[in-house]
Amino acid sequence: MAPLRNARATSAGGVVHRPVDGHHEIILVHRRSPHLWALPKGTPDAGETVLETALREVREESGIEVEAEDPLGAITYYFVRDRTRYHKTVHFFLMRPVGGATELHDHEFDEVRWFQLEEALEVMTHATERDVVQRASVRLAERGEAAAREPGQVAGEGARS
Repeated sequence: MAPLRNARATSAGGVVHRPVDGHHEIILVHRRSPHLWALPKGTPDAGETVLETALREVREESGIEVEAEDPLGAITYYFVRDRTRYHKTVHFFLMRPVGGATELHDHEFDEVRWFQLEEALEVMTHATERDVVQRASVRLAERGEAAAREPGQVAGEGARS
């Protein structure tokens, strides 16, 4: 048997959040087969930056128009497809919705839904993506504390990068 070829792959996506009744909700995308609850993400088109990819893929997969707030770092993993071992890096951003609707999601997923952070962590398929959501949760909590210390400031103001 011939040895596997090696290749690299890159994707980008986001943790889209919104405040609801004192807690945060995030968007997850769902596929029935193979069963999956995940963060929206995808591969770059020619000439796109990682951020441009993340914004486009989140919009396409979730139906939600978003703005990026903060980078959340990347995850890496390996997978094999067609005799090639891929080393994949997925870059994530904290994002807020600015329009659209989950019903406008593309055909790639069966369902797009908002979850409370805690519930999202329970249903998500991949541990590496749960780690990204944990990072987002910490970032959102830090913003909440900063807003509490600075009266009149809206949580998240000045947090753009």
